[in-house]
This record gives sequence, structure tokens and C-alpha cells, in this order.
Amino acid sequence: MIESIEIFAVEIGPVKAALLATLFTWFLTALGASLVFFFKTINRAVFDTMLGFTGGVMIAASFWSLLAPSIKHSEKMFPTMPWLPAAVGFLLGGLFIFGLDKLMPHLHINFKKEETEGVATKWHRSTLLLLAITLHNIPEGLAVGILFGAAANGMEGASISAAVALAIGIGIQNFPEGLAVAAPLRRQGVSRRKSFWYGQLSAVVEPIAGVLGAVAVIHMQNVLPYALSFAAGAMIYVVVEEVIPETQRDKYTDLAVLGFMLGFTVMMILDVALG
Repeated sequence: MIESIEIFAVEIGPVKAALLATLFTWFLTALGASLVFFFKTINRAVFDTMLGFTGGVMIAASFWSLLAPSIKHSEKMFPTMPWLPAAVGFLLGGLFIFGLDKLMPHLHINFKKEETEGVATKWHRSTLLLLAITLHNIPEGLAVGILFGAAANGMEGASISAAVALAIGIGIQNFPEGLAVAAPLRRQGVSRRKSFWYGQLSAVVEPIAGVLGAVAVIHMQNVLPYALSFAAGAMIYVVVEEVIPETQRDKYTDLAVLGFMLGFTVMMILDVALG
């Protein structure tokens, strides 16, 4: 199965492969959001466990799929300092999301309206929630696209199967994420259709970021290790600044930690087994 996917990805090229992979991650977000047609609320214990799982997947993907290949590739470019591109890219990725976080008005799930971050605005709560998840999904799309581009360039430590594994991992954690956006809106009285619309819309940015990431690294091969670690830094920032704090706002913190560990384990297995 994986071999067939690899052959297909090679035949269509890295940009189209990145587009299809990120459309898959968007589809799973939409699938998760569609549950709002059947459920009006989501149990908080389940919700926090899902969020923990999301954080675990993103942390594992940051190392196994992005930082490790970056360092491996840099051993030839910087024999005495193979950690340099990874360190620089990682910090730049975090600073990039930090900048967006300060500029883009957004509201994290389960936060009160007065806890809105970014520039001051009178935008509706649902819009702010959508922007928060969109901010979350940018580095995920970038990571998939960059890894497909790196594999196409023959980067050591990067492969089509690793890119596929990353897309699968991100897709799995996107399923509960879609519901995590849609369910709170439904609970606030928003219609099922509109709640679903916002839930799936939160991941539309992933195909865009995926294509941009693939195109960028194909035409700028020298930045490959920086690009991979950039995506890793962006994802780590999102996990520490957004995902983990949200799981600590209720009494189910232990379940969130177990979800985190499960997510990390699933992503590690996917990357090692398929990559």
C-alpha cells in the first residue's frame, strides 16, 4: 500500500503530492466537524484527551519527521556544526508564529471573549475561534509540503513514505480538531450547518501552506534543512502556547497527558515504521 502511494507521489510530482496530502488532512478535519450534525456538545474529558493527542502528534512529528532529517542533511553542509541549520530554522519558525500570534486577532477554544489575543478587534467570537485554529494549521500544512519537497530533492533522511506518514499523523489529529472547533460553536447556539462550516474551514489553509512549502524548497534547495526545522519550530510554538494550556483549564489534566503520550506514540510509530 505504502509502496503504491510512493510510486504515485513520484509520478505526479512533489507539489501535487503535497496538495493531495494536505487535502487529505483537510478532509479529516471536515469529517470530524461533521459530527456536529449528530452531537451538540462534546464531553470535556474527551475533548481534553483529544487536545492532548493533538499535541503529542505535533511534538513527535517535529522531531522524527522534521528536525532529525534536518540535522542529518546538515552533516554534509556543516560537518563541524550540523546542528546549526536546525537551531536557526527552529527559532525562526517559533518567531514566525509568535509574530502572527501578536498580529492576528484570535481566541483559543474554551477561552473567554476578553481573553482574545492579537490586535484589538470587535470581530465575532466564531471568527476569532476560526482564526485561532487557522493559525494552528499553518505550520502543519507547511511541514507536509516541505517534507514532500525535501524528499523530491533527494534530501538524506527525508522520504516520500516519511511525508506520507506525517500527513497521516496530522490527519488523525485533525479529526478531533474539526469537532473541537464545531462543537463549542454549536453549544453556543450556532446552527449545525454553520458550526460545520467553521469547523472544516479552519483547515482550508493547510493545502495552501502545503503547496507553498513544497514549491519553496524545490526552488531553494540550500534552505532545505532550515525549512524543515522552521516548520518544527512553528509547530512546537503552537503546542506550547496554545494546545497544552487549553488542556490544563479543567480537571482532566491527567487524561490530557495520557492523550498526549498516545499521540506521540502513534506519530513515532508511523514515522519509524513508514519512514
